[in-house]
Amino acid sequence: MAKRIQFSAVGGPEVLQYVDFTPVDPTAGEVQVENKAIGINFIDTYIRSGLYPPASFPTGLGSEAAGVVVKVGAGVNALKPGDRVVYAQSAQGAYSEVHNVPVEKVAILPDNLSFEQGAASFLKGLTVHYLLRQTYEVKPGEIFLFHAAAGGVGLIACQWAKALGAKMIGSVGSDEKAELAKHAGAWATINYHRENIAQRVAELTNGEKVNVVYDSVGKSTWQDSLNSLRRRGLMVSFGNASGPVTGVDLALLNQKGSLYVTRPSLNGYITNRQELQYASNELFSLIGSGAIKVSVNEDQKFALADAQRAHRVLESRKTSGSSLLIPGL
Repeated sequence: MAKRIQFSAVGGPEVLQYVDFTPVDPTAGEVQVENKAIGINFIDTYIRSGLYPPASFPTGLGSEAAGVVVKVGAGVNALKPGDRVVYAQSAQGAYSEVHNVPVEKVAILPDNLSFEQGAASFLKGLTVHYLLRQTYEVKPGEIFLFHAAAGGVGLIACQWAKALGAKMIGSVGSDEKAELAKHAGAWATINYHRENIAQRVAELTNGEKVNVVYDSVGKSTWQDSLNSLRRRGLMVSFGNASGPVTGVDLALLNQKGSLYVTRPSLNGYITNRQELQYASNELFSLIGSGAIKVSVNEDQKFALADAQRAHRVLESRKTSGSSLLIPGL
């Protein structure tokens, strides 16, 4: 027997249940991982709340963790029991002591990274990779806007932007978070509780605005994001922390200068093991060199049984950086 988190109806954090289950052996092409640290991501709250409803119930939750391979299914040659690994994009169920994962979603965790560092950085780091390197390739010296700069994805983006020689303007919700973002490498910050985002972007760019905005906040920042873009700029919407953007007036994109909008996801950029290896190699190289530093606040490490509280804290938007579930804590 093992323990996992599951839920049988969408709703608030209270629907998450800590239950016993009997793990099944991995099927062909899968590995079974004993999770040592589990990543908590905002998309998990979307699935739990019903914004992205699961296909059936009861269901597990979570798609990212780091741990040790304990079993391999038929046809798996790339990994073996005892390997230290990290994974993302798995079927829902990573909030668990053990989880079966398709081998193409799994990467070897370098020896110089802890399980906590792996689980705190993998999905978020892969997200930053596709955003800054593929959806729109940020260039050295280029100024761009990135919302929620002190969150798990945001702090990695600050550091990656600095490594690229780019100038990231990060929006944040407090002066404390502004300091975190600046320390991580943000060129400038905007406290959206007391500053007008679009106006401040115009000031920081001498009226030129930016070519690209990365927005995971959604509803509350949509207009400011569009207003921060220069002619033919690109709005990259990759999250809905404040609620989904609905009723988009396409004519507005014309009026604001023939703007582009895209809604990318990691699944559109990493579809096989080769693409995973390419992105993870670049991420791990930057972490290994010290260009990206990954740490987790002690008060953002939760026992697996405490997933309800972890979600409440995450949704309060008072966290900074990554949060983890730790089996056995």
